[in-house]
Amino acid sequence: MNNGNSSRTFLVMVAVGLFIGVFVSLITENIMLKRTPRVVAASKYDEVMHYINKMYVDTVNTSKLEEEAIVAMLEELDPHSVYISKEEFDAVNDPLLGSFEGIGVQYRIVEDTITIVNTIKGGPSEKVGIMAGDRIVYVDDSLVAGVKIKNEGVMRLLKGPKGTKVKVKNYRRGVEGLMEFTITRDVIPTYSVDIAYLLDDATGYIKLSKFSATTHREFVDAAKKLKKQGMTQMVLDLRGNGGGYLGEAVDIADEFLPKGSLVVFTEGRYRPKSEYKARKKGLLEDMPVAVLIDDESASASEIVAGALQDNDRGTIVGRRSFGKGLVQEQIMLSDNSAIRVTVARYYTPTGRCIQKPFTGGKLEDYLYESLDRYTNGELFSEDSIHLDTTLKYVTPKGKVVYGGGGIMPDVYVPLVNDSTEYYFNRIVNLGILYQYAFDYCDSHRSALNRYKTVDDFDRSFHVTDAMFNELVKEAEKKGVKGNDTEKEVARRDADILLKAYIARNLFDDEGFYPVYRPMDDVLQKALEILSHPTH
Repeated sequence: MNNGNSSRTFLVMVAVGLFIGVFVSLITENIMLKRTPRVVAASKYDEVMHYINKMYVDTVNTSKLEEEAIVAMLEELDPHSVYISKEEFDAVNDPLLGSFEGIGVQYRIVEDTITIVNTIKGGPSEKVGIMAGDRIVYVDDSLVAGVKIKNEGVMRLLKGPKGTKVKVKNYRRGVEGLMEFTITRDVIPTYSVDIAYLLDDATGYIKLSKFSATTHREFVDAAKKLKKQGMTQMVLDLRGNGGGYLGEAVDIADEFLPKGSLVVFTEGRYRPKSEYKARKKGLLEDMPVAVLIDDESASASEIVAGALQDNDRGTIVGRRSFGKGLVQEQIMLSDNSAIRVTVARYYTPTGRCIQKPFTGGKLEDYLYESLDRYTNGELFSEDSIHLDTTLKYVTPKGKVVYGGGGIMPDVYVPLVNDSTEYYFNRIVNLGILYQYAFDYCDSHRSALNRYKTVDDFDRSFHVTDAMFNELVKEAEKKGVKGNDTEKEVARRDADILLKAYIARNLFDDEGFYPVYRPMDDVLQKALEILSHPTH
């Protein structure tokens, strides 16, 4: 009996051995046994690239391989360490520099045509007579309409060094033939302050879109102007502001805090602890302030909000911020590409790092975590927010704040969760409302040009039933349909939002925000708080 078992065991072992032998033979039969001399290289990466270049059977695009490897390496570190190719470099960095060189237009590609949305005041295009609504058909001798041009192609053709010239041929509604313009490129400023104006006799409103090299200067200029107009309290709107330069954020916070107050500190493995403190008496040090944030307020925006919150200065209003507590340093590479590498974490004055978790997940999951906030109910109810109670900190006046997941506002303002809003929200989110507003302005430009100021437009212009019915028809063409109740709600909301989009086409952000204000629940809550300081 035992001998039989031993025989079967032996046969199984032989069979397994034969299988393994055949498998190894299959995967090794085409490997050359000739020994290749080993190369001395600085790293395993260099070693592998050497052998690929010297031995691979086909021609290899080495640059492409290197870039893909660099991208993959940085993605393994954290979501904010990134590679910037030389082709992308200007587009990525220009918004933070405060200016670029070009022709000075805002444009959209509409139906495969470059369409001018607005010319920048005092810019080269406005000076030669280019107008909103113009369609660019030719740039120099190149046809650019109907050829499926992309944004990158438009930028390459229109941007260029100051003093260089570019010829364009434009189609303008109501004008026969094409209009020719020669534009001399110039320095075009990019502004951080979207708008600064008085909400009422005492309340100033400043909205910052980013923290660029000129942000602090712009902010101070705007604040001084508003103070001269009678501002005694302020709303600082950081919603949608994805951040920028740390130094600019520190300087903005400095305007609200007493000299010597800690704004933020940073620390990394190769970066010793560095504290950033308010260095002077702030322009707005004694002024009541409400800071507006949302899930797109990140990085430098969170430094400002965190500094004011941890110093018990002002009130943070809105919804939980993005949660980026890392500092990047940009390093130029030899071919004019660059990498941004995380070199430190930043900490708010109480010592909290507000960086949200990112280990073990996909980059897309991290970036679109805000969508989870929608599905799990956080955007509609404060009770749905789960803060990390192990990262609890206390401000000097005893307020409890939390790290590890963005800045939680002092006053939470939920999104409206009304099913009857779904129809109108789809019209907005699919871009149908925006496109209708653009088309309406384009076809009624001569009539709309009689409005010389935002106040004049806001008082006199009204969304008609005929306009709303046209909007509904456009939505139906895109498969968006609503019942009578939903359309009634949409008609009410269109009175404000459609009008605000038209105002933006006419007056840029200076038109949009004052007209949109009645729909802005977060701003209304901030005004209520400033009116009742003990709230």
